[in-house]
Amino acid sequence: MDHQKPSLHVGATEANQRFSRLLAEAEDGRDVVVTRRGQPVARLTGLNGGAPPADPIGIDADAGMPDYQARVQLIEMCRQMNAMGLNQGTSGNASIRVGGGMLITPSGLDYDKTMPTDIVKIDFEGKVLRGHRPPSSEWHFHCRVMAAKPRTGAILHTHSINATTLACLGRGIPPFHYMVAVAGGRDIRCAPYATFGTERLADAVLEALDGRLACLMANHGMLVMGRDIEDAFKRAVEIETLAEQYLKALAVGKPNLLTVGEMEVVLEKFKNYSAWADPKT
Repeated sequence: MDHQKPSLHVGATEANQRFSRLLAEAEDGRDVVVTRRGQPVARLTGLNGGAPPADPIGIDADAGMPDYQARVQLIEMCRQMNAMGLNQGTSGNASIRVGGGMLITPSGLDYDKTMPTDIVKIDFEGKVLRGHRPPSSEWHFHCRVMAAKPRTGAILHTHSINATTLACLGRGIPPFHYMVAVAGGRDIRCAPYATFGTERLADAVLEALDGRLACLMANHGMLVMGRDIEDAFKRAVEIETLAEQYLKALAVGKPNLLTVGEMEVVLEKFKNYSAWADPKT
């Protein structure tokens, strides 16, 4: 009995870049579904007599891949982070909360080559629930943060240039600008150094995130949380911008810092500003 190959699902940008490979897949009898923002928009099917896929919405015929749209969104966001310089190559990682655990990027796989089936589902203790690849080596802090902050919907970890530069100096970001409040407090802390992929690093990150939505990680990078992955991405972009501004201000002189009272006013205003509302509210 012939077994139909599971559908292959790719974003529109990747389909444009890798058309020759996808055409070969279709000629080999595999159905290729092109998506945009997680929604199927086109299909490439070989004319070799193969039957059309049973699943019209782009979910793996093999096992009904769950959380398909979240997987696509996770991949697309990681590619966008690379395109904007927040990450480079395979650096950084990301996760999205889903029922029963989280989806997390796999370890050491180029985002441009990552497919929805490569995304790993784990529980909050790091146990793999679904996936054929190992999860990101940084699964420890993803699990610890998700478990401790149940209203957090997504986590992004970046090695962006300016935030990482400050992290390599062991410096956080003080209230030199009122937009520091996007991280949920009066400043952005820098967690002390610990080896990547360890419980010790997870402990340090969780402490630095006490009452905050983001932190730097000494000699490492940045971590941000959000209500969803788009919220986390927006926060990461803003913090990288703040890091660049702070470094430039330091190059000229000593930045003027806002007072505790001034930052409290900003934080109170942010509670009613939907663009930067704390995901805990």
